[in-house]
Amino acid sequence: MSTDARAVQLPGEAPRLRKPSWRDPRLLIGLLLVLTSTAGVIALLDSQNTTAQVYSAREDIAVGSKLTEEDLVAVPVRLGDSSGAYLPVAGGIPDGAVATRLVTQGELVPAAAIGSADALDRKPVGLTVEDPLPSGTAAGDRVDVWVSLRSDTNSYEEPRLLLEAAEVAELTVGESALGASSSTLVQVLVGDDAMPELLGALSNEARIAVVLNPGAGS
Repeated sequence: MSTDARAVQLPGEAPRLRKPSWRDPRLLIGLLLVLTSTAGVIALLDSQNTTAQVYSAREDIAVGSKLTEEDLVAVPVRLGDSSGAYLPVAGGIPDGAVATRLVTQGELVPAAAIGSADALDRKPVGLTVEDPLPSGTAAGDRVDVWVSLRSDTNSYEEPRLLLEAAEVAELTVGESALGASSSTLVQVLVGDDAMPELLGALSNEARIAVVLNPGAGS
């Protein structure tokens, strides 16, 4: 009697593996998972390589300054999921937008740093000081403002601290006819609670001294 040797399995012999077929559902599922994973990686890489146009500050933008096209530069950047955190060129500059915090030169303009003048909790006040501030003092630094009220025509009271660690919004150094610095206009940010007393001192020709407070912002 003849026997097909291919159909006979000898005792102790391991079963032979069959070559998978394209109709095997396990093979189709594995192929689908590979294609899905590859597509996801490609999409992620494409999103990271996509550039967006956002605004950057051409110069320092002080708190309370109204934003204009002259203040900003459009730059292409790759931000991925962070693109919504900055002011997009496509959306333009919102009407009446002002800086609610200092935006330094070259910094991408954060969307959170843009608001309206009514929303400001601090407003810039100009103080003219005769004594020069230390070299390198710039917008964003902190200063203490001391006031000496006038007691009579030629004398003043002892100086007292009126504003502690006020933020400098802007500095403008004036020059005399000989080119030497004569005075400095310091724009400091003042809260509404301290505004009446400071404006009262200025209107009564009090002496104002501005002292750099380098440790206040740390």
